[in-house]
Amino acid sequence: MKILVLNCGSSSVKYKLYNMQNESEITSGGVEKIGLPDSFLKFKTSDGEKVVIEHNMPTQKEAVELILDTLINPKYSFIKSYEEIGAVGHRVVHGGERFSESVLINDEVLKAVDEISVLAPLHNPANLKGVDAITKLLPNVKQVAVFDTAFHQSMEPEAYMYALPYRMYSDLKVRRYGFHGTSHRYVSQRACEILGLDYHKAKLITCHIGNGGSVTAIKGGKVLDTSMGLTPTEGLMMGTRTGDVDPGALVFIMEQEGLDAKGLSQLINKESGVAGFSGISSDMRDLEKAISEGNERAKLTLAMYDHRIKKYVGAYLALLDGADAIIFTGGVGENQASTREYVCDHMEYAGIEIDKELNNSVRAKEVVLSTDRSKVKVLIVPTDEELLIARDTLALVK
Repeated sequence: MKILVLNCGSSSVKYKLYNMQNESEITSGGVEKIGLPDSFLKFKTSDGEKVVIEHNMPTQKEAVELILDTLINPKYSFIKSYEEIGAVGHRVVHGGERFSESVLINDEVLKAVDEISVLAPLHNPANLKGVDAITKLLPNVKQVAVFDTAFHQSMEPEAYMYALPYRMYSDLKVRRYGFHGTSHRYVSQRACEILGLDYHKAKLITCHIGNGGSVTAIKGGKVLDTSMGLTPTEGLMMGTRTGDVDPGALVFIMEQEGLDAKGLSQLINKESGVAGFSGISSDMRDLEKAISEGNERAKLTLAMYDHRIKKYVGAYLALLDGADAIIFTGGVGENQASTREYVCDHMEYAGIEIDKELNNSVRAKEVVLSTDRSKVKVLIVPTDEELLIARDTLALVK
């Protein structure tokens, strides 16, 4: 069976087409700048060539339609007809408390996801537009929703509740939900396969670190805690997000700067983090270049960034009573050796020791970084959220 995986955002649509007989990727690509006159589709051909098609796409419907047209275009030979697409899996950001696992999409599910959109107003409506586009263009194809938050729904109340008046939870459902759940689930399962561990007994710390970042403590396949909260703003310092910050400081800033709620949201989500503090960029490559040139604020930015990751890893070692493995994934986790070294350095007391020479020589591939002496295994596992979405989709449609 061939399965199409869609990730629809407010101005973009990413996709991958899989042949699930051997879990091979047939093609992948994405539409950018939806709603703007210079919107375009880019994708890879079967021989790896990159193709860019400029096309006016006012909404996600036109974007999905162009993706589908490209898939059946004889010039590229991806598939011969739409009938070859056995199902479509959708990344849906927020499942609230309603969804703790992936589900077949029906009217009841769509209604529930729409109601949950108040918790993810920028994401869920865009995700639903992708579902609607497929419904109109491929009305007979089954669709599956895979939620970013679902994996974290195994947390206990002491981990996910905030110390706010209880009515904030009972009336507004304000609590920690966590995100990147599909990535944390994929890399934790894959790490156990690599190490020969029993996933249902293993104690794992997964570090999904990129422009957005989160750390998760997993015991026996269940999440004990995760760093992101009601929104993806809580936790680690990120590309443009603040991460953890004193709520009182935010009140002070609002009063001093005359910010309303929209202005504060812009500040903490778009103008802070690595880009905001360094004044350089949200891209770690730009930050490392500035550090090599002696920029002191860039050095401090990276130190702050790394410090917070290590702090969460230490906290989760305590929660788990030690760990079997620590897994790095995401753009920074897979590629930035200095961050991995900082997190693992001087951790011998906790049974953690990495091969620094090996750590400095590898990027973005599955590899065990820990030494033979290390009681805790440390490894890189490149994430593949789309493949996990395809697997969930296949399981449900079968």
